[in-house]
Amino acid sequence: MRILKALLIKEFIMLRRDAFLLRTIILLPLVVMLVLPLVANMDVKNAGIAVVDNDMSQLSRRIIADMDASEHLSVSESSFTYGEAMAAIEDGRADAMITIPQGYARQLQEGHLPKLDIRANGVDATKGMLASRYALQSLGSTLSQWKAETGYYIPDTRASLLYMFNPTLNYRNYMIPALMVVLLVVICGILPALNLVTEKEFGTIEAMNVTPVGKLTFVLSKLIPFWITGLLVITLGILVGWLVYGLKPLGSVPAIYLASFIFSLLMSGLGLSVANRSSTMLQTIFVCFAVVIVFMLMGGLFTPIESMPQWAQYFTYIVPPRYFIEIMRSIYLKGASMTDLWIDYAALCGFALLFLLISALTYKKRS
Repeated sequence: MRILKALLIKEFIMLRRDAFLLRTIILLPLVVMLVLPLVANMDVKNAGIAVVDNDMSQLSRRIIADMDASEHLSVSESSFTYGEAMAAIEDGRADAMITIPQGYARQLQEGHLPKLDIRANGVDATKGMLASRYALQSLGSTLSQWKAETGYYIPDTRASLLYMFNPTLNYRNYMIPALMVVLLVVICGILPALNLVTEKEFGTIEAMNVTPVGKLTFVLSKLIPFWITGLLVITLGILVGWLVYGLKPLGSVPAIYLASFIFSLLMSGLGLSVANRSSTMLQTIFVCFAVVIVFMLMGGLFTPIESMPQWAQYFTYIVPPRYFIEIMRSIYLKGASMTDLWIDYAALCGFALLFLLISALTYKKRS
């Protein structure tokens, strides 16, 4: 313990003197938590919609005005022919089109509910789908107000819709918990690997290898500072999410720290394994970059795993961030407990033991 304490003091001194590492540790969490939730945003606002008004009634004009006033919709084309509206979609000026049939207001007054023709642009499927859904919501709201003002009976075919766990459908709430995986991948995975390879390149590790310091003590002295830093970064991420975006975890905060610590062990073991097999910093960067790309794309960070092909969904079971992201989102948005997520915790522990074992077996004091 005395030797480990001395080595830890040495590592913290080196960390404080390394301007690159220090700036990365301080600036990375701020950039990731402050900028990425704003940039990596799949919320669709001001979706363009083309309206074919064949009714030309006061109600149809009100429907168009209400859609244009919506924060999610923008009436990019109000035409009288189907061809003009379709041209707006083909040119990219509209994401969906809605056709109001002739006699629409009169049929509503007679107690009938005419069928509306709504078509969405399938090239950008997400935006087209959301534009058509926003149009239906705006239409339903307008008809409800018109019914209350005029007293006409309108058949109610709408269903009650409730978005659970994220009522506002704000994409930031979906992204912020998962972005913490990026912080730990860099802080506890890439930086320890670069730190160890740097000592290889400078030759200082050779001086350590000829000392009686054991492998376990040396490895712990390299990794413990980054484990501590990782927990501090998670704390900063939680605070930024709360103070800047108003997002607080509904579940247990200690459960978040436990998952973060296990994932830190996992990433440090993976990073050390890469460093053990690398001779230069350039080799380490290339390998780490490839691993990070797979983790980000296959871990469910930006796209839901359920939307991937079946073979890719099976592949994600061997991608550790999948489990950490699921834990973070479930605790933040659903208020899930550790009991509910025991499978994900067990998977993280298994991967952590595997990578730490590989790193221990591949590290040699003598080359």
